[in-house]
Amino acid sequence: MERAGVAAPTVPSFLRLRRAWETGVVSETVFGRLLGGFVLLVVVASALRLGHGPAAQTFLLVFTSIVIEALPFILVGALASAAIAVFLPERALDSLARLPLALQIPGAALSGVAFPVCECGSVPVARRLIARGVHPGAGIAFMLSSPVLNPIVLASTWVAYGGHARGAEMVAGRASLGLVAACAAGLAIGRRTRASDLLRARPGERAEAHDHEQGDRATAFSTHLVSDFLFMGKFIVLGAGLSALVQASVPESALSTLGGAPVLSSLALMLVAFVLSLCSEADAFIAASFTSFSSGAQLAFLVFGPIADLKLSVLYGATFRRWFLLRLLAVTVPLIVIGTLIFEAVT
Repeated sequence: MERAGVAAPTVPSFLRLRRAWETGVVSETVFGRLLGGFVLLVVVASALRLGHGPAAQTFLLVFTSIVIEALPFILVGALASAAIAVFLPERALDSLARLPLALQIPGAALSGVAFPVCECGSVPVARRLIARGVHPGAGIAFMLSSPVLNPIVLASTWVAYGGHARGAEMVAGRASLGLVAACAAGLAIGRRTRASDLLRARPGERAEAHDHEQGDRATAFSTHLVSDFLFMGKFIVLGAGLSALVQASVPESALSTLGGAPVLSSLALMLVAFVLSLCSEADAFIAASFTSFSSGAQLAFLVFGPIADLKLSVLYGATFRRWFLLRLLAVTVPLIVIGTLIFEAVT
């Protein structure tokens, strides 16, 4: 009980906003107003000719392209996540949970072939699977493999590299190294991790589950769909803004001098992939344009991009605990570099 005359300690406004954003307390109405305000700001800036400088034009172009490209896949992921939450019975996952972890992780990674969306859509689905009882390692493996192994991504990679033997080599390299990286990350991060230690709690999630048990499925499905789409959508908007800001301020030629060094060139294109935040279904055409870099470095770009980039970093921060991204990078970055060196040696 507070004593009379003693004021409660004040929390800085920026800290309150950060906590609200991370925990999902920012309501759909507030998020809509923030997004509407940003759109209005862009319109006003264009009318007053305030955004006609090269940097401002780059920012607006990159921001809008990432948001427009990512939101449809967020919607697909939210649809799949809501369907799992409402229509998939608990017993359907019991048999999977009883399998040895050595079978769960590669099995979950290979199942990414059947989920034709990019990395933005796989995050809410993986979160829902883990919350419903799938082992965290298997959920992580599925999340990281589906943006690489799905047929649309592999077909676009084959086309981007001209088809024939060259395209087949890049498809095989991307699929095999992506699968190995996904399984390694799932095993290293999720082996001794419980779902409660990995996932961030979301306000209202238990209430939604209770409503699903008590109410009709159509209402529960729409509730989960709206909640997941808006929750993930706001972080995509924030991540797109960060990516656009970096791309508008960093010159394109900053990393081109590293194209001749095997390890450094792979790390350089991985950094480019992190900043560009491309969709995995279109990134192969960008990777193929880096002609001053080796095929191994281009493969590093193709494998690392769907695992971690600026928009995904924000999405991971909202979905998983703070340590997740650091452990993910610690596992995947050395593995991808070694894999690309092996790829260059055998091709």
